[in-house]
Amino acid sequence: MLVVQKYGGTSVGSLERIRAVAARVLARQRSGDQVVVVVSAMAGETNRLIELANALHLVAREREQATGTDSKGWVAPLKRDDPGFDREFSQLVSTGEKVSAALMAMAIQDLGGAAVSLVGHQLGVVTSGSYTNARITSIDGQRIHALLDADTIVVCAGFQGLDEQGNVTTLGRGGSDTSAVALAAAIQADECEILTDVDGVFTSDPRVVPTARKLDRISHEEMLELASLGSKVLQIRSVEFAKKYGVLVHVRSSQHLEEGTKIVPETPDMEAVLVAGVALDRDEAKITITNCPDVPGTIATVFTTLGARGIVVDMIIQNASRDARTDVTFTVPEAELARATESLRELALICEPGVELLTDAGIAKISIVGVGMRTHAGVAAKAFTILAEEGVNIQMVSTSEIKVSVVVDEKYGELALRALHDGFGLHRAPG
Repeated sequence: MLVVQKYGGTSVGSLERIRAVAARVLARQRSGDQVVVVVSAMAGETNRLIELANALHLVAREREQATGTDSKGWVAPLKRDDPGFDREFSQLVSTGEKVSAALMAMAIQDLGGAAVSLVGHQLGVVTSGSYTNARITSIDGQRIHALLDADTIVVCAGFQGLDEQGNVTTLGRGGSDTSAVALAAAIQADECEILTDVDGVFTSDPRVVPTARKLDRISHEEMLELASLGSKVLQIRSVEFAKKYGVLVHVRSSQHLEEGTKIVPETPDMEAVLVAGVALDRDEAKITITNCPDVPGTIATVFTTLGARGIVVDMIIQNASRDARTDVTFTVPEAELARATESLRELALICEPGVELLTDAGIAKISIVGVGMRTHAGVAAKAFTILAEEGVNIQMVSTSEIKVSVVVDEKYGELALRALHDGFGLHRAPG
């Protein structure tokens, strides 16, 4: 069996943990499997490197800009419209994974195994796009197969590649997950294990919902939705790779050998389960433009402006027109609220009499996800009833074929999450 194992920053966060992982990897190889290991930077190392870059490049105007962190503690790089900075930034932050890979290979060797560490360009990982959010276009797996055939464990630095001009690129937050699944696809591995500090994929965040259950399996479509809606177990691009190339992904704990959650293609019996999971996203903010002229091109101007700045818009609601005027409300990542507001204030539209630009960072988005929604009616109505019984007011609603999302006041986010989780019976094992 050929397996790719990916270990996150917490799993390789100290020399003791690296040695423990090395022992696990070596035991897997000695059981008869060929093993490729993908590692992240040691916990906190990428943030340290980002902070160094931020400190070096702070200028008077930027000194007032708070970089902040997201819900997993990722430090945000300062925004700079400078390709030269982005190139060197990728060079800098890619070193964390290189250190982890070398240390892991050394630890395996110390335990009597054969191991070689390889970084992005040595793996033949070719990327396109921006320096700091590149996309993998191809991987040459020949060198990996040659080393595996020589009974060598291959330890790969995740999160990085090389563009066609020979520049080091990085894959963005969670990029080591993407590296692992892409490598598994390229070398036609039997399985890609994502080993982390949780036991698998749960019906909700067990830190917030005590009754959350670990799922034995979940479909690619459901995992894609949960990953995009605030679930931090897997990076969304890694799930996209798994679905496109048919990679079997197994999310499991790095602390023990018990089975985790397998992410698999959808099967007919999955539709019997109405809702597979519930996710909470605290990292969004709401923007409302009131009293907009309801004429062709107005809304296009708003979202074209945001798109040109690389600001991703999520939920959008436009009210019915009254006297040729309308209100438009949408959500953006909370970390982008200041830039989005700054961009919109430059529009002539915002300066028109009667038009107001309102913002609210105190929101939370809760989403229920399940392929069973395709064949069952009344899911949204049940969700709204559950929230009404808890006294939670809904500000926005968005739906898709297998998802219902609502925006509520942030202070009710966790209450709403728990109510929906148990209201749809996710605290009970199916069957």
